[in-house]
Amino acid sequence: MRFMLIVKATADSEAGVMPSQELIDAMQKYNEELVKAGVLLAADGLQPSSKGIRISYPEPGGKPKVIDGPFTEAKEIIAGYTLIEVKSREEAIEWALRMPDPHGFGQGEIELRQVFEVEDIMDNPESLAREAALREQAREQKKA
Repeated sequence: MRFMLIVKATADSEAGVMPSQELIDAMQKYNEELVKAGVLLAADGLQPSSKGIRISYPEPGGKPKVIDGPFTEAKEIIAGYTLIEVKSREEAIEWALRMPDPHGFGQGEIELRQVFEVEDIMDNPESLAREAALREQAREQKKA
């Protein structure tokens, strides 16, 4: 089971305030623990929404709309993420509870969401085979 630990933005992260060395050290220690346990798939911070772009689809079948950041309502913006693969929802919660306050100062908020597996979304054998082939092709391209 894959889970994403979504770190919510704060006014500081949206202003581009970099984390303290103490917080960097704590996050590196946490990531090292994830690696040692064999559950870490990815972990990254994101640039502020002022450097972001949103693409929306305001009308069915209509042309997409491109909007440059910044975006309002920092609590709805993602500042970073960690992607883990674990055996259960409970294990994912345990790992999320071990994450240091991602912004320090008691401002951090983490949202934990399970990632859909391909089999959860599609049951057509042909579609599943096409998806498996695409994923394998992507893996091979990364190796090259």
